[in-house]
Amino acid sequence: MDERSRKTKLKMESPASYRILVEGALDKSWSDRLGGLEITVNTEDKDFVVTKLWGELLDQAALVGVLNALYDLQLPLISVSLLDDNDVYKIYRQVQELMEA
Repeated sequence: MDERSRKTKLKMESPASYRILVEGALDKSWSDRLGGLEITVNTEDKDFVVTKLWGELLDQAALVGVLNALYDLQLPLISVSLLDDNDVYKIYRQVQELMEA
């Protein structure tokens, strides 16, 4: 699916998958309070810890709720990306490989 067709199909009230990157560490126990998003923390660089949140949210209001919660936790936002099904599968496989290592 190209960018143009994806943009025209996205609606405010429709579910969509996102990847959110924030600076700092966020415990996995926050997942339920953040729309059920998966949480992984990259601590390879001790000076720049990045938390990745990813998964499907019910709608744009849920996305705003997650972003507000991250703001309240004072975690600086690095990026927010809309994911397609291939992106979600790739991230899932990466997490599985990390857990098996």
